[in-house]
Amino acid sequence: MRTFDPATRSGTVFLDDGTEIPYGTAAFDAGPLRLLRSGQRVNIIVDGDRVTYITLSTFPVPGRPAGPQP
Repeated sequence: MRTFDPATRSGTVFLDDGTEIPYGTAAFDAGPLRLLRSGQRVNIIVDGDRVTYITLSTFPVPGRPAGPQP
């Protein structure tokens, strides 16, 4: 997690390769979160070039099996 604006419920995330990508209100609202803090590890779902879902790395992601992934 790089940035989060609680007023708009949007912000940006850093990918593991250092790429920064934005996420909008819809992606934040799709998940169970109430707020995010800079530096938190998150899981995201991306459709094309758009983040559609964001949640903490310890929370399950819809459509993905729970637990560590290979």
